[in-house]
Amino acid sequence: MDRLECDRMFVAVIDTGSFAAAAARLGTSSGQASKLVSRLEASLGVQLIMRTTRALSLSEAGRAYYERVKSLLEEFDALDASVRNASRAPSGRLRITAPITFGTTQLTSVLNQFAMAFPDINLDVSFSDRTVNLVDEGFDAAVRIGRPDDSSLIARKLCAARIVLVAASSYLDQRGMPMTPADLAAHDCIIDTNFRDPLTWRFRDKAGSQPIVTEVRGRIEFSNAEACVAAAEAGLGIARVPSFVAGARLRLQAVRPLLSDFEDEPRGLYAVYPPARHLALKVRVLVDFLADAFRGQPVWDKGWN
Repeated sequence: MDRLECDRMFVAVIDTGSFAAAAARLGTSSGQASKLVSRLEASLGVQLIMRTTRALSLSEAGRAYYERVKSLLEEFDALDASVRNASRAPSGRLRITAPITFGTTQLTSVLNQFAMAFPDINLDVSFSDRTVNLVDEGFDAAVRIGRPDDSSLIARKLCAARIVLVAASSYLDQRGMPMTPADLAAHDCIIDTNFRDPLTWRFRDKAGSQPIVTEVRGRIEFSNAEACVAAAEAGLGIARVPSFVAGARLRLQAVRPLLSDFEDEPRGLYAVYPPARHLALKVRVLVDFLADAFRGQPVWDKGWN
């Protein structure tokens, strides 16, 4: 097992690019990481990593060893997982990442139910609006809005994630109801800077066949959809936000939906995880649980449209 530990550290150093990052991934110190790699090199009788004060690089032998040993470790882990899964309930640490707002408003309650259903799984959940690199940062799975750009990941769609426009009746009474996306040019728009192009609002024509792109302006910007809905509810303008954020306020009629006939195609809500020959049981049961929890029309879209 000592040799296995050395091999894992070597692969982690190359994957992460530094001894410090590899040590953080595997839960040890930088000094111990360096010792394990040095021990591996001594055992093999070759230098695997060329070390300088600024960078690490693989020797020719190191590159060949890395490519082979990484594959062998993956096969070993798959074999280990398959044997464990055949005879045991799902267990172990399960690291998950999800966007902050969706995580706090919709996902937490589902994960609490999951934790009660699988008491041998230790949940480690990180909410972040940054696109986390699952492999490099040691995450087992992620929940993401929109299909991931990384084609190396496996993505299972859980449900639709709509983007809606909302405003308070007090604002609409003063400024009027926009009838088409072009009318937004005459309105105060509340900008959610979490969107990739926050000043570009996308719609589709009433037939749903042609995209419509509208440039908007506004004096209020937030990097949080909940804050944007709160500003809309206060009568400060029109907000464009995910329906999983606005749904509760729409049901209470604190805000009203706008331009529903021009709503853009919904994004998807996805469970994402790295590929593996034998998917760990803890990841499989999580993905299945999420798919069941979000099946059909999402709860946040009920009761207002």
